[in-house]
Amino acid sequence: MFHLIFSIPSWYVIARFVFPLAMPLMLKIILSVLVMLASQYLLISRFTAGGIFSPEMPRALTILFNWAFGAVLFLALLQLLIDAVALFSLLIRHPLEITPAVRYLAALIAMVLATTGVHQAIRVPPVKDVTIRIKNLPGEFEGYQLLQLTDLHITKLFNAAWAAKMVERAISLNADLIVVTGDVIDGTVQNRREDVEPLRHLHAPDGVFAITGNHEYFFEQQRWTEHLASLGLQPLLNSHVIIKRGDAGLVIAGLPDASASRRHAVGPDLAKALEGAPENAPVILLDHQPRNARSNALQKVDLQLSGHTHGGLIVGLDRLFAKPNGGFVSGLYPVDGMQLYVNNGTALWPGMAVRLGRPSELTRITLKRQE
Repeated sequence: MFHLIFSIPSWYVIARFVFPLAMPLMLKIILSVLVMLASQYLLISRFTAGGIFSPEMPRALTILFNWAFGAVLFLALLQLLIDAVALFSLLIRHPLEITPAVRYLAALIAMVLATTGVHQAIRVPPVKDVTIRIKNLPGEFEGYQLLQLTDLHITKLFNAAWAAKMVERAISLNADLIVVTGDVIDGTVQNRREDVEPLRHLHAPDGVFAITGNHEYFFEQQRWTEHLASLGLQPLLNSHVIIKRGDAGLVIAGLPDASASRRHAVGPDLAKALEGAPENAPVILLDHQPRNARSNALQKVDLQLSGHTHGGLIVGLDRLFAKPNGGFVSGLYPVDGMQLYVNNGTALWPGMAVRLGRPSELTRITLKRQE
């Protein structure tokens, strides 16, 4: 069913774009096969060593597949728009002739959009500066800076070379603290050991802390937690640390991903994570998925940092991500007295590496006191 859904844009393109073209039948069949092949990247991935979540295929081939699927998706949307305009013209009795030039222009636009979308998805992200005001922030933490990384999905696509450039840019920002809010990897420790090695160089004065995302539970979560800890990413799983400035404190708490209990692992327990935390200190919570933000807000969390949604990937289609994530997709939200920041992601899952209008980000968060 999953692969059938992904094939729907291809079927539409074949029926409404390819076959109406004035060209030999054999060429139409060849184009149709290529269009259908573009939609089946995930099915083909299942037969690689890493499977659907971590296709162990050359990086260039992964990029090509994502570009081809993106081109088919955008062409399907443009063809749908063309058909809607044609239908409307029939209804008002002023039929329009859809010339071959219009179809070729739609194909060109789709390819340009796919090229832009893949480039935005796989680049080392730019810095995004976000200021968040917290009502009980001690003066000692005025201007305190956190760097949030999330959804790195280190794979054959986001490999060691990409990770090294990302780390270099991250540490150049000189944040006080670095937090990694899940989905660091896709793949086994054996397959990804070299690709994650650059993370060893992440450092900040107050440390580097990480939680699990749902993808860690697809691949040896416990081994990954231990291996990433050996690289300096200290795990915060139902636990917290207190950052001190003189007598003032800032609580950084972390939860395992909401899917953990379904994977026979310890699930999130916010009460346990905050056990023993000072009552007068602001609480920043790391929770990979944003969908539990309302319940987290009831436990005196001041700021929740999440990822998981990849920002919805494409403007306009991002609303498809809203319902399964509690209505939270991208950016800053007020939630019952708590603030929630949903990061678009440092990278994304290579199964859908296309972005338009929802750029990846290295998120530098500056804390200010809310008067």
